[in-house]
Amino acid sequence: MSRIVRIGLIQTHHEVPGDQPLAEHKQWSLDKHLGMIHEARQKGAQAVCLQEIFYGPYFCAGQDRRWYDFTEQIPDGPTTQLMQSVAKETGMVLIVPMYEEEAPGVYYNTAAVIDADGRYLGKYRKNHLPHVQAGESPYTGFWEKFYFRPGNLGYPVFDTAIGRVGVYICYDRHFPEGARALGLAGAEIVFNPSATVAGLSKYLWKLEQPAHAVANGFFVGAINRVGWEAPWNMGDFYGESYLVDPRGQFVAMGSPDQSEVVIGDADMDLVREVRNTWQFFRDRRPETYGPLTAL
Repeated sequence: MSRIVRIGLIQTHHEVPGDQPLAEHKQWSLDKHLGMIHEARQKGAQAVCLQEIFYGPYFCAGQDRRWYDFTEQIPDGPTTQLMQSVAKETGMVLIVPMYEEEAPGVYYNTAAVIDADGRYLGKYRKNHLPHVQAGESPYTGFWEKFYFRPGNLGYPVFDTAIGRVGVYICYDRHFPEGARALGLAGAEIVFNPSATVAGLSKYLWKLEQPAHAVANGFFVGAINRVGWEAPWNMGDFYGESYLVDPRGQFVAMGSPDQSEVVIGDADMDLVREVRNTWQFFRDRRPETYGPLTAL
């Protein structure tokens, strides 16, 4: 009998202008996402992933030290603890991307993983950080090295109520090495919460992550924001969140311009079936790959 898991992916437009108080950003976002989390539960979701730094705008489009005050500790901060109670109430696994403070001045782009019984299982810190201009204006870009340190926790896989879960965050998806590490560690589904705009990455959006799914024999849940965010207006966050299976087939796809909960059913037995058909892990030659890490 197939092991079917219903997945919810939340994509939404952050409507609060960037110059408003940080507390207003966070409260609006929490209210918005809590409603969408409960909507996902009503639709039968067993796991939900939120978008990158879900409780605010994508402030990395500019460089402003005031956003350092947007950080929270994980798991001791208020948002993690709130989401633990939500997970327990709804019986869902939650992947919750936040702006983490390890110590004053030491900040990470992080996702907390919370099991369906409310237990905090651990976190993933984004390993690959972009620092690139987006579009013509030098004032808008992906200036993440201004805000974050590169991750230092490797590529953990978490045993959850729905199976073995891995996390990759946004720019990470351009690097196949981490996806392979997650696959080798036993991930059955990898969530990639993102903030990406049409002019820069659209042609890659439906190529890279289905390729990761095929190469590693796992599901990928890819999440993207929606709309323009003022005052940066760096580009159109084009949504189109999706669930893709280990054969690279799209199971569910979101719209390009609407806040919504994207729902898809993942047959987790397909992971074993595909890996037994394509023995990519068996046929690897790691002893020949030394130059990849020496360069």
